[in-house]
Parts: sequence; structure tokens; C-alpha cells
Amino acid sequence: AVQLTPRRWLNLQEYQSKKLMADHGVTVQRFFVADSANDALEAAQRLKAKEIVLKAQILAGGRGKGIFNSGLKGGVHLTKDPKIVEQLAKQMIGYNLSTKQTPKDGVTVKKVMVAEALNISRETYFAILMDRACNGPVMVGSPQGGIDIEEVAVTSPELIFKEEIDILEGIKDRQALQMAKNLGFKGPLQQQAADQIKKLYNLFLKIDATQVEVNPFGETPEGQVVCFDAKINFDDNAEFRQKEIFAMDDKSENEPIENEAAKYDLKYIGLDGNIACFVNGAGLAMATCDIISLNGGRPANFLDLGGGVKEAQVYQAFKLLTADPKVEAILVNIFGGIVNCAIIANGITKACRELELKVPLVVRLEGTNVHEAQRILNESGLPIMSASDLEDAAKKAVASVAKK
Repeated sequence: AVQLTPRRWLNLQEYQSKKLMADHGVTVQRFFVADSANDALEAAQRLKAKEIVLKAQILAGGRGKGIFNSGLKGGVHLTKDPKIVEQLAKQMIGYNLSTKQTPKDGVTVKKVMVAEALNISRETYFAILMDRACNGPVMVGSPQGGIDIEEVAVTSPELIFKEEIDILEGIKDRQALQMAKNLGFKGPLQQQAADQIKKLYNLFLKIDATQVEVNPFGETPEGQVVCFDAKINFDDNAEFRQKEIFAMDDKSENEPIENEAAKYDLKYIGLDGNIACFVNGAGLAMATCDIISLNGGRPANFLDLGGGVKEAQVYQAFKLLTADPKVEAILVNIFGGIVNCAIIANGITKACRELELKVPLVVRLEGTNVHEAQRILNESGLPIMSASDLEDAAKKAVASVAKK
């Protein structure tokens, strides 16, 4: 039987994505990465650029308007003086940067990107993505770049151009050239843009991407076509042949418990309540959180076992949940489609005994081998509360916390 296991999204920092692009011949700004103020100064001097842009490297957006706990405002700065780069880097590296997308306390900046600042005379939008409707890759472009493409699609749909690519034949010269024309590139810049489009398609295939989005895909006053900013999404199923790329996955901004959960193919998201949710499937997890809230409780987390569950994973899941001091009760809600409920039951009883569970445990199981699972739980001699359905389970979990 095929077993499906949930995977978290691959996270790459901006400098990592730009290096991938540069390695495949795509034109990006010249840049260096620094993890100290002194390295940043040396990088700025080596660039020999007219103007330098210094960018804090975190995964969250909104860096430009962020604030550091060092007092520095803004995670993106322009300067012509390498000495200023050093001074700014001193106030960035090792400090927390708070933006609209970070936790309240911000995220610690460990690296900065020191790049050549280029003027942009015109901005366009270009992307390649896998499209189910076309059963393959599609190019999407617009002469209006640097802004939200969804907004352009609504206000000026005639400025959105699409071109399907035959994945067996690959991108044709005429297709790349036509897209360059549609994006408004003229003269020698048209061929230059077409060459960049072909290189982006080659990158898309080589790294098993599901999307490569460049916004802006721009031109400079000096007559150069440059990919100024890019977002790359990867096919997680290709991890086995993209080991170098997946090894770059930046997990430093995750909660430690999320990284620990990922080691056992568990998907964990921490919440601020006191009832731990232990489920299989993201939809069931959200429904469980909702019904706990509807019954007056507060979920402490979202822990998804996925489909290919083993007894050892159940044990590790309980270990993670019981390590959280906020947890005052655990609600297990499993629907056994491809999951065998008996495996879950054996994992639960093993975990309860070995971890000497101290908080109330409510279990609702349904589906494959559920009668055997119920027998295992009933004969375990452990203080496990069984529930007939999800509503019953939520009420029992909330009541068990209220009694404390």
C-alpha cells in the first residue's frame, strides 16, 4: 500500500535562492553573504559597487519596515560607503528583527547579504509554474511588474500573458522571444530577456521546482536584464534527487519542538491553549481545534501524524506533547482510513506506561481495526477516557481541564 507522509515546506533564504539562479546562468545582482560586521565591510569593499544594498537575511517578509531590538529601523539599507555597511551590520547581526510576519519578539539575524545596488528603469513580472489544467509548465508574464500580480489580473487582465510549454519538447526559442515581446522588452534587450527566460526554464526543470516567480524581472538604465527578486517553490517529492538543495533548508526560525517533530515525520504547530490535539490529517486537526474552542476549551497545539504512522511515532508524539508545560489534557482524535487504529492504540498504551502520563487522556478512534484498538485500550488498565465521537471527546477533554 502507498503511504503518504506530510512534509513541511522547504525554506530558503534570499541569498540561497539567488545563488541557485546565478549557478544556472540567470543574471542577478552581484552579492556576498556575511555573518559578522567585519565580513560585511570586506564584502562591501570587494564589490567595488557605486551603491550597496545591505539586507538582513530572515525568512519573513516586510524586512524593509522592520525594527531591530538594537534600535536600528529597517532590515534593508542603501549606502555608497562600505564603512556604513560595517556600522549597519553591527546593529543587525545577532539582533532580533521584528516585522509584520515575525513573532512578537522578532527573529534573530545571523547573516546579511551585501549586494550591488542597481537602478531599475522598468519592471516586469515573469513566472514559470506547474499547472494542473495544462498538465505541465506554463509561463506567465506581465509588463506591469514590481506590484502584486493578482491585482494586475483583476484591474488589467489584458496585461497578463500565458504560454504553455510542452514538457517533453521544452521551451522553444520563439516562445521565449514572444514572451519577451509581451513583457515590453525592445531592441537588443528583447533577445537578452528571451535568453534569461530560457535559463529560468532550465533552472525550473533542473531543481524540480513547482514555481519560479521573478518580480521584478527588470531592466537597468545600462541595458541589462536582471532578476531582482525571486520566489522558488520546490517539489517535496523530489527530495531524494535534490539532496544538496534540501540540505540548505533553513530551520533556524522554527520553534525547537517543530524541528524535533519533523525528525519523526510529525507536523507540529504550537498554539496558546492547554488541550493538546493529537490527530491524523490537517483537516481533522483543524476540525478538532475548532470543536475544542466551541466547547469552551483552548487547543495547545496542532500535531498531525499523517498517514504512514508507526507505533514509534505515536510514542514520540506523546513525548513531545507531555514536554510542553502548558498541556493539561490530551485529546487523541484518529480516523483510520490508511491508518490502523490498533497501531495507534499500542503506541498510546506504550507511551502512557513509559512516560508515566500525568494529564487526563481522551481518545476517540474510528475506522480501520477500531474494535481491536478499543480492546487494547480497555484491557490496558490505564486511566484512558474513551469517546464515542468528536463532540463527546471535546466535551470530556474540556471538562477534565475544568476539574483541575
